[in-house]
Amino acid sequence: MPQLILQVTKRHGRTEPLELDKIHRVITWAAEGLQNVSVSQVELRSHIQFYDGIKTADIHETIIKAAADLISTESPDYQYLAARLAIFHLRKKAYGQFEPPLLYDQVQRLVALGKYDAQLLSDYTPAEFAQMDRMLDHWRDMHFSYAAVKQLEGKYLVQNRITGEIHESPQFLYLLIAACLFARYPLDSRLDYIQRFYDATSCYKISLPTPIMAGVRTPTRQFSSCVLIECADSLDSINATASAIVKYVSQRAGIGINAGKIRALGSPIRGGEAFHTGCIPFYKHFQTAVKSCSQGGVRGGAATLFYPLWHREVEALLVLKNNRGVEENRVRHLDYGVQLNKLLYQRLLDGAAITLFSPSDVPGLYEAFFADQARFEQLYQQYEQDLTISKKTVPALTLFTLMLQERASTGRLYIQHVDHCNSHSSFDPQVAPIRQSNLCLEITLPTQPFNNVQDEQGEIALCTLSALNLGAIEQLDELEPLADLAVRALDALLDYQHYPIPAAQRGALGRRPLGIGVINFAYYLTKHGVRYSDGSANNLTHRTFEAIQYYLLKASCQLAKVQGPCPLFQQTTYAQGLLPIDTYKKAVDEICAEPLHYDWETLRANIQQYGLRNSTLSALMPSETSSQISNATNGIEPPRGYISVKASKDGILKQVVPEYERLKTQYELLWQIPNNSGYLQLVAVMQKFVDQAISANTSYDPTRFPDNKVPMKQLLADLLTAYRLGLKTLYYHNTRDGASDQQSASSEEDCDSGACKL
Repeated sequence: MPQLILQVTKRHGRTEPLELDKIHRVITWAAEGLQNVSVSQVELRSHIQFYDGIKTADIHETIIKAAADLISTESPDYQYLAARLAIFHLRKKAYGQFEPPLLYDQVQRLVALGKYDAQLLSDYTPAEFAQMDRMLDHWRDMHFSYAAVKQLEGKYLVQNRITGEIHESPQFLYLLIAACLFARYPLDSRLDYIQRFYDATSCYKISLPTPIMAGVRTPTRQFSSCVLIECADSLDSINATASAIVKYVSQRAGIGINAGKIRALGSPIRGGEAFHTGCIPFYKHFQTAVKSCSQGGVRGGAATLFYPLWHREVEALLVLKNNRGVEENRVRHLDYGVQLNKLLYQRLLDGAAITLFSPSDVPGLYEAFFADQARFEQLYQQYEQDLTISKKTVPALTLFTLMLQERASTGRLYIQHVDHCNSHSSFDPQVAPIRQSNLCLEITLPTQPFNNVQDEQGEIALCTLSALNLGAIEQLDELEPLADLAVRALDALLDYQHYPIPAAQRGALGRRPLGIGVINFAYYLTKHGVRYSDGSANNLTHRTFEAIQYYLLKASCQLAKVQGPCPLFQQTTYAQGLLPIDTYKKAVDEICAEPLHYDWETLRANIQQYGLRNSTLSALMPSETSSQISNATNGIEPPRGYISVKASKDGILKQVVPEYERLKTQYELLWQIPNNSGYLQLVAVMQKFVDQAISANTSYDPTRFPDNKVPMKQLLADLLTAYRLGLKTLYYHNTRDGASDQQSASSEEDCDSGACKL
């Protein structure tokens, strides 16, 4: 009998005989130059069950998964082998061939499909597209890890999310982002800026966030990562806030909601005509708005809602994420930020009580909480003595204990120190106070409530982000051109994007705020031979973040010299001649005596002469996904393991820490760090220079404590340390997997006031 020759079905439907050698050649090509990888191992692990008519796409996906399954600390290069196979597969899906098309052809095709911004074709001539085509280095696609390729494919590359059809490969993404952002630059310099920015982003020196990666070059023009919306104590403002949430969640932004001014349950409304329903029904309203959109399949809607610890309803608000209770008294799909200041901490240290008020009953108190700490203390004590005002008194330790218990059990009850946010700020709190932060607790910008989405008196704060890859630099002076590129690109983006709500345009174009952070800090420390836990990294961190802030301010000042300062520059502390080095919490000097190394006085004089193009420059964000694209460690965080494992719609994505084989004995993993002290010191050193805030976490391994329970005394001590060192915010509370989150009982002696100084 003649031997049956199996047929395979190609991507466009035609069939041809199965050739096993083709599969072998593709895997061999993907393995070229990699260490400790085996082509035969990938083939054996594939276990492909061939049948007549099998799709070549299915064969390829099986091989990719087989290679990805082999990623380990013993053979980390399988992450690159799997990535190359995935890029090969992706390009075949996008173009029907491995070689990408010419840039001009790609842009014409995708503009016709409605996937790319049509303005690209009017902004640039065919000759300029030809020049940009020569800038492209498509081989850079081969330097991604497997996790990066899957994140790009899942979140960033232009595609039809219904059919799964991919329309581009990564280098087009990077080049066209640059082309969009620098389109308004002078003709004699814009191609140079495009080249430099393309090289910096595609070589992972500058990391871009999800909204920019997914959106710039498309017809959608909203790229701010963070949106801060403040709500007043009125139905009109509450409904306007919900409407603004829907608009911005649908355009990929993470939301911060300040709802602390909403009056408490039982407060009179309309002159006593009725009792107020309290905060919870309106928080539920905001939750519905946040969850109404899936952000185009790129990421789910999410928000953090802020309120002060002295709010009359705070005992009910602190438990809103708690799994106990019923739906009527829980709002579990928001995260929460609890706002504190020195007076509240002092009540804790003194073993005293905190008095709870409805903001509606204590005129001026809510405003002073942010703008004027002395005025707040005077009013607070005055209202405590006023017998005509409804109030409740709770021991400070009871409230702090409840707050920290809920923070430990949910991991997502965050802390904002409103006094630090205003005293060490870019803004004059008398005219532009900071009254909230954002989803990830690193943005601190002024906001104003509004009564409808067309209200031009309100102010929604938007922040546009990026990050510098510390792992990609060898000398600190390399940061100067990168800082200049990042500032120029993000500043241009503010004019390029659209503003669906006037209150957002007012803040963004009036203040022109940027938030430039870092990724790969753990790798940076490791390759310099210093650690999180023992203070050895404090001086390096000081030098590094001094350089970053200095170069960012210098870049923004130079931009202001040419294009003018931001319109609301006079509302900044920079306009008063103040710099972050003037306003930081001086307790930092006790943990780091590193001197300043840059010419801050000349910079100060230049800022006073020319102003700044941007009212803020720095913020340290988590960078969870964007760091993965750059094959970097997250933001400033220590890795949990040598291999990070993240779930995605494509399954488990494994990524090995940078230079694992050379540095594996030097990395300090999260659960090897004995306590939070060293980490909090490093964050405090960073905060000395960073003009916004830092997504800083606290982490606990219960097995280090008696009975596998983290004592409340430890949680309180860490919180007080964070406050004393000037941290503006605290983000996640991490508890080691598999361990109990329960905290041991506390007593009055658990907070030793003699050991705590504010």
